[in-house]
Amino acid sequence: MAPIDPHSFTDSAHPLTTHIFLSLYFDFSSSTIHATALLSLAAPHTGILSLDARSLTIYKVLDPQTLSPLPFSLSPIDPIKGSHLTVSLQNHSSVLIFYSTSPSSSALQWLSPPQTFGKIHPFVFTQCQSIHARSVFPCQDTPAARICYSANLNIPRHLSAVMSARHSDRRAPVSGDVNDLVTGDIGFDFRSLWCAEGRVVEEFVMQQPIPPYLFAFAVGDLGFREVGPRTKVYSEAVAEVLDAAAREFAGTEDMIRQGEKLFGPYEWERFDLMVLPPSFPYGGMENPRMVFLTPTVIKGDASGGQVVAHELAHSWTGNLITNKNNDHFWLNEGFSTYAERRIVEVVEGEDRAALNIGIGWRGLNEEMVRFKDNMEFTKLKTNQENIDPDDVYSQVPYEKGFQFLWRIERQIGRSAFDEFLKKYIATFKFKSIDTELFLDFLKANVPGIEKDIDLKLWTEGIGIPPDAYEPVSNLYSKIVSLANEFKLGKMPREDEVADWHGQEWELYLENLPKAVEASQILALDACYRLSESKDYEVKVAFLQLAISSSCKDYFNEVEKTLKAVGRMLYLRPLYTALIQGTGKEEEKILAKRVFAEARECYHPIAQGVVESIFAKHM
Repeated sequence: MAPIDPHSFTDSAHPLTTHIFLSLYFDFSSSTIHATALLSLAAPHTGILSLDARSLTIYKVLDPQTLSPLPFSLSPIDPIKGSHLTVSLQNHSSVLIFYSTSPSSSALQWLSPPQTFGKIHPFVFTQCQSIHARSVFPCQDTPAARICYSANLNIPRHLSAVMSARHSDRRAPVSGDVNDLVTGDIGFDFRSLWCAEGRVVEEFVMQQPIPPYLFAFAVGDLGFREVGPRTKVYSEAVAEVLDAAAREFAGTEDMIRQGEKLFGPYEWERFDLMVLPPSFPYGGMENPRMVFLTPTVIKGDASGGQVVAHELAHSWTGNLITNKNNDHFWLNEGFSTYAERRIVEVVEGEDRAALNIGIGWRGLNEEMVRFKDNMEFTKLKTNQENIDPDDVYSQVPYEKGFQFLWRIERQIGRSAFDEFLKKYIATFKFKSIDTELFLDFLKANVPGIEKDIDLKLWTEGIGIPPDAYEPVSNLYSKIVSLANEFKLGKMPREDEVADWHGQEWELYLENLPKAVEASQILALDACYRLSESKDYEVKVAFLQLAISSSCKDYFNEVEKTLKAVGRMLYLRPLYTALIQGTGKEEEKILAKRVFAEARECYHPIAQGVVESIFAKHM
């Protein structure tokens, strides 16, 4: 076996899947999906075909031409990769698999009505990055295997669905949707389920090849608002949420146009947005045609558009050009962070872009402290063999990757770098690449660059290289200066912060000492009500400071926050602050109790991250 990805059983000697056709029956009562998957291969294959699976029940595998059974086996569970599904082929170019997901699927979160905005209907959504598509359907779950797909989603008639694909039809289910051999030895009558009263089929098609982690759907009581010629904003059909989202993301079309000027044509036709319930574990997920967003990016001042800018940037870097595996994750996130800031600079101005860079710079330095005992994960090109990518997810690929590209831009000039980026995107679009291929392309197109920049230090070295660059702007410098004055006991005056929005406060708080006197915390909050901020980045930064300063007046607010949202950007620092260090028994008891009570409201990925924090520090 010659693996091509440390997180996949995919074998380089086997043909890659080019297309998957899925029939998915959603059973909300059992939090499972009963399904068939038809996998088409790039070439006929004889021998074992290796696929990834996690928490799937495989009923049978057939030759789709003859409907004869194909021998298969499912290995014991690997804690990181899941199960190795092997199918024996004899000059086959496709396989048909009958299976069901599990309620414990790591990609799926099934929400009961009380866990949704509307409180009436259930909801389910996916989060397949980094290695969770295998818990929705058996596949070669590596970014190296780009696939097109078609999907029929059979759902309750009163609900609707969206996907990272073009919607082609909504119709009644028919018996011809389901192969005759689905019934029989699988323990239930799939055909009867499929054609039952009260069901509807939503059809979707993705004709452009994408890595499996970009497969996505959401099913619930959905509504939408039009915000541009290429963009609808979806959420649950709750007018307050939809209207707030439409206001927040009204500038999306302008960002798309700026992205096209910088990086070339937008290749995905639609750029729709889906605001998910608060348990969504990330800020955003760049699923093509249907970006997923946390509701915490709706801040009321359009600043949430910066998250949209990042996900939009992925339309070129990440979705069009993809890292070959997670060892090269910076190729997705470093490029998209750079592209995001270029878009923000044009749309919102240089000061706003500098603030964005400044917050990232602080975050990068904090990651150096987090990984001080394992500096491997401060590299751009990492070695993640036997490492769960969710456990080492950090700002390093984003911010160190951005710094590397910014360093190249400073060396060769922005105009030359813009031309390089356009050529890079045009050359590798719809391909998956690694760091070595990028560096070879860089050296071929920017002769002598390796003499001016230590490329090996940047990509394979630990820590922050000496030629990384802290941003410079009047606003950034003023905020850092005011934070330094706070260390000397000086509170910022109201006239000094009158024009501040969330990002200014976030940068200010992140530049304060990690712990101050409790009286200073109380005084700062008395003036500016930061603990009550509707901007969760501000609120969480303040609460983290309060915990580190043993200011127990805010423990109730910490608990409310941990129970209100499931975004890992907030869970990780708050739980870590509660349980890290000695002499914090009260805080540790609080953390364990809150997690026990809130756990089922978190996405499975977030549950695992919090559990790993407890395992490390308790």
